[in-house]
Amino acid sequence: MSAGEYRVAVRALCDFTAREGDLDHRFTPAPSAREGIAGHALVAGRRGEGYEAELPLSGRFEGLVVGGRADGYDPVANRLEEVKTHRGDLSRMAANQRALHWAQARVYGALLCAARGLEGLTLALVYLEITTGRETVLTEEATAESLQAFFETQCRRFLAWAGQETEHRRRRDAALRELAFPHAAFRPGQRELAEGVYKAAATGRCLLTQAPTGIGKTLGTLFPMLAAMPRQGLDRIAFLTMKTPGRRLALDSLAVLGAGATPAGEAPSACRQLPLRVLELVARDTACEHPDKACHGEACPLAAGFYDRLPAARRAAVARGWLDRESLREVALAHRVCPYYLGQELARWCDVTVGDVNHWFDLHAMLHGLARANDWRLGLLVDEAHNLVERARGMYSAELDQGRLNRLRRSAPPALARPLGGIARQWQRLVRDSGSAEEGDGQRPDYRLLDGVPRGMTGALQRAVVAITDYLGEHPEGGSAELQELLFEVLAFCHLAEQFGEHSLCDLTRRGRGQAVLGLRNLVPADFLAPRFSAAHCAVLFSATLTPGHYHRDLLGLPDDSVWQAVASPFAAEQLEVRVRGDISTRLRDREGSTAPIVAELAGQYHRRPGHYLAFFSSFAYLEMVLARFRERHPEVPVWAQTRGMQETERDAFLGRFRPGGRGIGFAVLGGAFAEGIDLPGDRLIGAFIATLGLPPAGPFNEALKTRLEIRFGHGDDYAYRIPGLIKVVQAAGRVIRGPGDRGTLVLMDDRFARREVRSRLPEWWRLG
Repeated sequence: MSAGEYRVAVRALCDFTAREGDLDHRFTPAPSAREGIAGHALVAGRRGEGYEAELPLSGRFEGLVVGGRADGYDPVANRLEEVKTHRGDLSRMAANQRALHWAQARVYGALLCAARGLEGLTLALVYLEITTGRETVLTEEATAESLQAFFETQCRRFLAWAGQETEHRRRRDAALRELAFPHAAFRPGQRELAEGVYKAAATGRCLLTQAPTGIGKTLGTLFPMLAAMPRQGLDRIAFLTMKTPGRRLALDSLAVLGAGATPAGEAPSACRQLPLRVLELVARDTACEHPDKACHGEACPLAAGFYDRLPAARRAAVARGWLDRESLREVALAHRVCPYYLGQELARWCDVTVGDVNHWFDLHAMLHGLARANDWRLGLLVDEAHNLVERARGMYSAELDQGRLNRLRRSAPPALARPLGGIARQWQRLVRDSGSAEEGDGQRPDYRLLDGVPRGMTGALQRAVVAITDYLGEHPEGGSAELQELLFEVLAFCHLAEQFGEHSLCDLTRRGRGQAVLGLRNLVPADFLAPRFSAAHCAVLFSATLTPGHYHRDLLGLPDDSVWQAVASPFAAEQLEVRVRGDISTRLRDREGSTAPIVAELAGQYHRRPGHYLAFFSSFAYLEMVLARFRERHPEVPVWAQTRGMQETERDAFLGRFRPGGRGIGFAVLGGAFAEGIDLPGDRLIGAFIATLGLPPAGPFNEALKTRLEIRFGHGDDYAYRIPGLIKVVQAAGRVIRGPGDRGTLVLMDDRFARREVRSRLPEWWRLG
């Protein structure tokens, strides 16, 4: 593309110029991407010979290059079709959505007429109801002259913005070419990490980098990716985290690099002149200003006239540039628009987006969709990547709750009695055919692995989706929260049922009469994630625990040319005393007998060196058993414990006990909220006890997982049990040494820690005693 040109997709152009009126997100659940593709193929298959599907078109207007793929063109009928899939009653579609569809059709019509010298054509909006396969077709006749005038009008509306974007890109890239590391020197290991990230961006590869805590991984990944941005032609960077604190660390690092406004009272400096737009994406529930109101103009004042006020809000937001949660909210409320949906809009225009991993990896990931639609070259940074296997399994799993259905049937409106009854009959048949025994008190659930998704259930679910969607569209204020939850539960299940295969299993759990749960459980997220990694120009996954590399490559579906990097630890063995209590077994059968030596070890270490410690156990039951014995034997030692279902304030209070100069032992569960992602430097934490090997419990599900992973990768036991367990152990142990001045003790309590194959997977810098 020549200098001075700006390229925009037809959809993005029309999104920008053709929307007006209210934001309207009543309950009109869209088909999945897979259903949409299948729907387009169905429409194309119904057309006659010579029908041209996915027709590439492009055109120029005053330095603006507009392009995309028209859904279909029938040269015999001279009809250009824009195909849209939907569920339920088409009359519920919002006016601004219909206007957008017509705008797309007219722009494609103008491009087609110009490309083929047509004097005019028929434009058709083809709406395909995905469940029934019924088409609704709306048509209009248009001349080439009128379509060209429409095209030029849209382009003129966009040109001023395009000029601004071109200038912003020029200034951004010029500044990034001169970007300097913000500190006098790199920390030990940080330069090696940064060089690996830069090479990944330069070669367009995926990098798995294991980098220890304390070297500044966030800054060490953001700096080289930003430096590579102008040199590799990157359009966007996405920094994705597993938890909210990770977003804050990323934003702080970006501020250190010069992004963001100068804080109040601080003189402007050269390091704060980086013309970089930074956006923090937060969950809808977190950003919503009116959680008691429905998301449309008749109910919410921030949805009314949203698209009319959006242009001014968008201009103000990009002028500010720094759009963390608080700044974005200020802009949104100043222009009386919804903060959440303003953030969704600004994801199109910001250079760096900081958000959760679901924004790229889940079924309906917004950033992934934008990157594909706009053909972005995107650099992907994934923090705490050791969690991605389990997070992705959750993204591609779904459940149906029989109890919820039964409760809802008693209060559901009469219009939904028949479709909900259809699901109930499928539940009865499923439970009967499974041959499950009665459970009595329901404390020991009956668990069964099924051969596949139950025949008949998905049909009943799809019919219910149509009925519930229609009802909620006609009665937007009449749907209960439970009805809405059922709808989303059923939709998620149906989407995954369509893609059911060797990567997943189907199971049934019964806790008593009418209390069954039908689950689709993902076992191998690689099949879903591989296309997501392919869509990024480069991806860097980093964590302190990514050993062994083949485990993550296999289960995440990373490309064959992915690179593994292990950054040497800056810590010395002398900083961490590591002891192994090989005389203790924490196996389930031995736990009663293990409590006395564990209590003695905790008390002995505490009295030798008083201070703050964390003690990790495999379950709450085990924790409570040891805690009760410890309190009985050593009431003089301050103790506090993690409890089931702790709220955020309770978690904060737990961590608040670790004050400098204080003493006591916090009891926690391995793999829980306090086993990773917390920072207690110096004497806030001087030691940890780990009374478990971290292995997931053996049972029908994990044994099925082991079998499936053995068949596919040849590492069933390792991939299902040993590696996930040791990752948790190393993460928990990593809470002790956080910086070069820290000193601490780690006690590993289980005889299996003495085994060679276990020790070989622990950090090399540990000196095991």
